[in-house]
This record gives sequence, structure tokens and C-alpha cells, in this order.
Amino acid sequence: MSSFSDSDLTCNDFLGGRVRLWQPRSGYRAGVDPVLLAASVPACAGQFVLELGCGAGAAIQCLMARVPLLQATGVELQPAYAELARRNADENTNLTIVEADLSALPEDLRQMQFDHVIANPPYYRPGAYSPATDAGRRVALGENTPLQDWIDVAARRLAPRGYLHMIQKADRLPDLLTGCAGRLGSVEVLPLSPRANRAAELVILRARKGGRAAFRLHAPLVLHAGDRHVEDGESYTPQVSAVLRDGAALTGLFA
Repeated sequence: MSSFSDSDLTCNDFLGGRVRLWQPRSGYRAGVDPVLLAASVPACAGQFVLELGCGAGAAIQCLMARVPLLQATGVELQPAYAELARRNADENTNLTIVEADLSALPEDLRQMQFDHVIANPPYYRPGAYSPATDAGRRVALGENTPLQDWIDVAARRLAPRGYLHMIQKADRLPDLLTGCAGRLGSVEVLPLSPRANRAAELVILRARKGGRAAFRLHAPLVLHAGDRHVEDGESYTPQVSAVLRDGAALTGLFA
């Protein structure tokens, strides 16, 4: 698909309406993961930020809504999603969208350096999941470019002392650490647990170009209150609710 028609789309509120995002009615739709990723980034006004695989732009738009005056660029492989990201950029914040494969970035982008690179790569290795029938979801969820290549591209685009933030399934943590070895240091990992006393299903990794600090594994961020689901409706913990509804940062979790 080269583009979406308006009938293919819905417009959804993020951060309590501070971001309004057009998304496919059927296909890959952003959930809480990119919002939590954006909340983990300690960006400051005026800094340069790159998102690899930005989709319709949920993560980068949420970050820009929280931190004003960022110089932001999103890279997206799929033409229809790149076009959608441009539409969302026009209606929200000033964001440059580049349609490209991250392994073959345009020359001008390869000459740039960024204070922060963020990414929400596909979660599933080839053969480890049942492919979606929708092409957009299939590309978004199933890994075609190896995870180590995502990290390598991010490291090359980071300025000295710049940060990578990446959200990924917890069982891919060994791959994340292998990808950072020899490229990025000062690695920190924040596990995301669905409920108290439950194993983490996702992790947010932070790593720094030129960083030399020891590895840190932080206490999990618990997403939902209570030890089990008891009724329909939201059950986010107050800290997570403040991120999702008010655009708060994930303060006090990373060093």
C-alpha cells in the first residue's frame, strides 16, 4: 500500500489530547510502548533527536510534546506510514520525515549527529511468531533487519556522549546487550512489568556513546495496579497514568 485513504484511518488522542495521531484503522497501531519510550528520554530544548522506524510518529511526537523546540527527524521504511507521519507532523509539531531503509540512509542524514536516537524495533525474530495478514503490521512486528543493525546505525548517528533509548521484548535483552558491546556503554535497563510480582515482558534500554559507567539493572516499572485483572477499564499505576495522560517523564527510574 502506497498511501491510506481517510476511510482507512482513525484519529486518536495521546497524552490526554496533547498529541492527536492519525493511525490505520486496520494495521499497525501504536499502543503504550512508544509513549513509555518517549517518556524515558532526558532530552532538552534545542537538542537533535532521531527516531529509527518511526511508523506514524507516536513516540517522537510524544517526546516533542513534552520537550519543546527539539530538532527532530523520523525515519520510516514503509511509504504509507511515512506519508502518515508527515501528515501527523503537519498537525502536531515540526518534524522531518525521511522515507528510507535504516541500512541505507540518505547521504545528508548520514552526515548528521544526534543527541538522542530512539527506536521501537520489531519485537519478533523471523520464525518466532505467526506473521500478520496486514502488510504494515507484518513489517512493524516481524524482524527483517537484525536488531544489532538497528543498534549499529543508532551508534553511528549519535554525537559523542549521546544516548540511545530502545524498547524491546524482555527476552531480546541478550541481543540488545550484544549489540551495544563495543559500540555503546553506560548501559542501563528498565524492566516493564505488567503487574507486581509478574515477570517483565518489555525492557527499555539506555546506552551512551562513549559511556564508561557500570551496567545498571533498575527495579521494574509496574504498569498496572493490583496483582491481577479484575474488571474492564484502565488500571494503570499513578506514575504510568501520569505518563500516558499528562505527558509526564519517567523521572527517578533511570540514573
